[in-house]
Amino acid sequence: KVNRMGKCPLLCRITYNKQRKQFSTGVFINPKRWNTKLQEAEPPDKDNTLVNQQLSLIENKIRQAFLLLQVKEESFTVNDIYSLYKGEKIAKEYNVIEYFEMYLNKLKKLIGIDIKQITWNKSYYVKNNVKSFIKHKYKTNDIPLKKLKLQFVVDFDYYLKVEKKHKQITVNKNIQRFRKPIKVAVSEGYLDKDPFMLYKSKRVNKEVVFLSVEELKHFEEFEFAQQRLQQVKDWFIFSCYTGLAYNEISNLQKQHIVKGFDGELWIEMKREKTQKNISVPLLPKAKMLIEKYVNDNSEVIFDICSNQRYNSYLKEIAGILGISKRLTTHTARKTFASTVLLYNDVPMEIVSELLGHSSISITEESYGKVVKRKVSEQINRLK
Repeated sequence: KVNRMGKCPLLCRITYNKQRKQFSTGVFINPKRWNTKLQEAEPPDKDNTLVNQQLSLIENKIRQAFLLLQVKEESFTVNDIYSLYKGEKIAKEYNVIEYFEMYLNKLKKLIGIDIKQITWNKSYYVKNNVKSFIKHKYKTNDIPLKKLKLQFVVDFDYYLKVEKKHKQITVNKNIQRFRKPIKVAVSEGYLDKDPFMLYKSKRVNKEVVFLSVEELKHFEEFEFAQQRLQQVKDWFIFSCYTGLAYNEISNLQKQHIVKGFDGELWIEMKREKTQKNISVPLLPKAKMLIEKYVNDNSEVIFDICSNQRYNSYLKEIAGILGISKRLTTHTARKTFASTVLLYNDVPMEIVSELLGHSSISITEESYGKVVKRKVSEQINRLK
C-alpha cells in the first residue's frame, strides 16, 4: 500500500522446510524504483543504494542465523531462524526420545525420595520400547515432539501387541507411562496441547485368581518332605492370613509386630508400593507362623528367597497338590481378600484398609465379582 509520500513498505519472507515467515523490514521504497526480478532498488542513486545496502545487511544476518542453527545440528524451524535474526532467545524444540531421556534424568534424582528404583526402571523400559517403535515405524532414531499426533499412540499400541507380543494390560501400562513425560512437556510449554488427549486405553477384564476354602485347607494341611517347599508353603499361608505382598513379607521385622489398642498383636508397617501405612491384626494361624520362624539372632522374621524362585516353587507345589490355578506370591494376597475376608462377610471398606489400597475403588474394581458371588450364595440360602 502506497503511503502519502508515494512509497511502499518492503517485506521480507523466509522460507524453510515448506514453512514461511514474513515480516516488515522497516524500509520504504517508491514501487517504480523496485526491480522484482533482481529483488533490489534501481536505478542506482543515493537513496536506492542505501536501500540495497540495508536489504543486503538483513539478508546476511538471516543467512548467519541459519548457519548458526545448522552448526548446532539440532532440529529448528523457520521461526527459530527469525528469532535468532532478531536477537531473541530460541525456545528449544525437543525430540521425543531426547525429551524422554531428560525426563528420566530428572526422575532419577528422586529415587529414594519420592519414587522407588523399580518405578524408574519401568519408565526406562518404556522409553526403550518407544525408541524401538520409532525406529520400526519412521526408520529414524527420533522424531520432533511437535510431530506427535493421536495416531502415534494408536500405532504404538498395535506395535507392542504385534511386534513385542505384549498383552493388553502391559500395553496399557506402557502407554500410561509414556504419557507422563508428554504431559510434563505440555506443562513446560514444549507442546501446545496433549496430542493424546482423546486416547482411551482398551479395557482389560482382570480375573481374580485365589484359593477356595477347600483349596486353602488342603494347602494348609499338606506336609512336604522337602524343607524348602515346606518353607514356601508357610510363607504363602502367612500371606493368605495377613494380605502382605512379597516385599512386605521379605522386609517384615520384629519391630513391625506391636500390641494394638485392643491388647492384641498387629502388624504395623508401610506398604512398599503406595507408601501407605497398613495395620493388620494377627490372626491365630499367622501368629503361629511368626512364632515358628522368629529368631533371636535376626530382626527379620522370614528369610525369604527371591520372588522369581518363590513363584517357581509355588508352581511345583500346585502340581503336587493338584491345583490347576496359576499360583504366584500375589495369589495369597488375593486369597486373603476373597476367601478369608469377603467370604466371611468383612465389609469392602475394611478389606481395602487391610490391603493398604490407595482408594476403595481399586478394591471394588478387583473384588467386585467376588462380592457378587457371595451375594448369589446368600440368595440361594435365602431361597
